[in-house]
Amino acid sequence: MNDMADIDKGLSFVKQGTLKEGTSVLAEKEMFVEVGSVQTQKAGNEVCGDVFLSHKISEENRTIVILSDGLGSGIKANVLATMTASMAMNFIKVNSPVEHTARIIMMTLPVDRFRKISFSSFTILDIMGNRQVKMIEYGNPPVLIVRKNSLIETEKTEVAVVGSRVKQKIFVSTYKAEKNDRIILFSDGITQSGIGNADMPFGWERENAARWITETISGQETISAAALSGKILARALRNDAFTARDDCSCGVVYFREPRKILFCSGPPYRSDNDKYLAGRVRDYKGKVIISGGTTAQIVARELKREIITRIDKDLNGLPPDSEMEGVDLVTEGILTIGKVSGYLENLAQLKDDIPGPAGKIIALFNGNDEIEFLVGTRVNEAHQDPNLPVELEIRRNVIKKIARLLADKFLKKVSIMYV
Repeated sequence: MNDMADIDKGLSFVKQGTLKEGTSVLAEKEMFVEVGSVQTQKAGNEVCGDVFLSHKISEENRTIVILSDGLGSGIKANVLATMTASMAMNFIKVNSPVEHTARIIMMTLPVDRFRKISFSSFTILDIMGNRQVKMIEYGNPPVLIVRKNSLIETEKTEVAVVGSRVKQKIFVSTYKAEKNDRIILFSDGITQSGIGNADMPFGWERENAARWITETISGQETISAAALSGKILARALRNDAFTARDDCSCGVVYFREPRKILFCSGPPYRSDNDKYLAGRVRDYKGKVIISGGTTAQIVARELKREIITRIDKDLNGLPPDSEMEGVDLVTEGILTIGKVSGYLENLAQLKDDIPGPAGKIIALFNGNDEIEFLVGTRVNEAHQDPNLPVELEIRRNVIKKIARLLADKFLKKVSIMYV
């Protein structure tokens, strides 16, 4: 790809599963689908027998969420749940009919010879257009749909699976999501937590869990999907005196307005675009990060704002971050974004507690959904010095890597525009 030619054409690059040219994710007005999950294994086991998968297909504007619970616990349960979730994901991706998907899964997995049930249960959500939701449920506790602190019950259709060797039923339902709706799905380790206790002889149960969840949401109306799933698991563990008696998994899907962030790094290729860069920073409706001393100086000059540099020492050896009116974070450029790239490559999930400027960038990425990179393409000759470390890559390549990690690994909507 010829970067200079692309810049002259004014192309924008968008990433959410695949990289496309000439499309603006930030122009979309639909709701953002936030997915969060948390799991813990049964006490004494090394792995969790539940598997949670989520996948976004940007070309079709779809989000697929799957929770599978392997019978029993430990390695065997994990293998069975992984097989179930993987097969379900592959079939749902290509819009395979529910009956066909269920039949293949059930004919592939072994069956408990005494109870005549499959060795793995599953819940599948296929979210189309960020609003229309199709739910397929087999064996797991029924999903909870919370809207304005109340539960929504959907009409479920029983699907017959021809040739199936099991007796349990598969239910399919659909509903149209509204802003601030939440779907909560969990394994029976959550609803059966506390079983045998004096105050919950049959466990926490779905109805009591639902009541507690709606009360929690009413007290924290904007609680994230990840935070809510964490609170639900923590409450279930408390029911069991903080020793899990079964594998426990909880996933939350949260429909809301997207939170956006603009990440500017590098001076524009032509100096007459300096005003454009500054205008984007000034007018952006969301969080703003500036990474790079020259970039920050351009914005400060054009907007007549002052840069205030901190004197804190970063343990990773990075230059300290700075402050500027109307900007959420100002950092040094190539060294800092290189550190960000390394963090993203090694983290399993984004965090808010990593120290230093790179950690602050990670925290801002974590709190936002749509990340727009505005990348200047003026070459800094210092970064071409062959005597510098090999890992000190050109800014554009580092940001491309960050964008891919954010999209593929952390399911963010990402766009890159070169100026």
